[in-house]
Amino acid sequence: MDKPSISIIIPCYNEENNLKRGVLTQVAEFLDKSKLSYEVIIGNDKSTDKSLSLVKKFVKSHPHFKVLDLPKGGKPGAIWGGLQQAKYPLVLFTDMDQSTPISEINKLLPFYNKGYDIVIGSRGQDRTGFNFIRLLGSKIFSLFRKILLHSSIDDTQCGFKSMKTDLAKEIFPRLDVIKNIQSGQGWRVSAYDVEMLFIADKMGCKIKEVPVLWQDEDTSVTKGDANAKYIIESKRMAEEVWRVFKNNLRGLYENKSKK
Repeated sequence: MDKPSISIIIPCYNEENNLKRGVLTQVAEFLDKSKLSYEVIIGNDKSTDKSLSLVKKFVKSHPHFKVLDLPKGGKPGAIWGGLQQAKYPLVLFTDMDQSTPISEINKLLPFYNKGYDIVIGSRGQDRTGFNFIRLLGSKIFSLFRKILLHSSIDDTQCGFKSMKTDLAKEIFPRLDVIKNIQSGQGWRVSAYDVEMLFIADKMGCKIKEVPVLWQDEDTSVTKGDANAKYIIESKRMAEEVWRVFKNNLRGLYENKSKK
């Protein structure tokens, strides 16, 4: 893999402030200097601020970038929308705020030469920008997930993940949240990362977790009250882990194999 080819998918929901501080310019400048063949697909999740107009203006002058204005589907819906149009053999999911900078991709890509199917970023235990409550909550969630699902992955929730594209296209339609979106039942906050990695492990995929730089860089002020959202989303994510646990007991993840 001398010159990897990769599709980069960036979900976008009310990222106006992050866009105004130049996050897409940072991404473009790094990728243009890299040895990568790339495309960047931005999945707009029905933003209610000026995000869509800012992204449209940016992509007009950057031919490797494009934006999809998607039905409301949360982060997993935005990723799935972009994934369906991804044309390169590898795909990276990364957050618009670039709390993990795009340059960290250099830490992930070498592992595909070692036979890995999925290579994900890990924020480690010391997460700059996390207050005490969030840091404690993340540790409790990780312990709860590891006990229930017998997982060896330390950080399933880091927004910096790469996969073989064909594999991602095989797994995503099996996610409960994507099934709900496709059936017209709408979407909900979900620990889709947990289910995605759990399914991949059941399929026998080779997964590598790599420490990456992370510092909270999110400057958005149009996503609602962060503390209120954190409490609600934490509860729902715990419920999602419990659902994956029950689904596994029922054998719903069996009899599937990696292509």
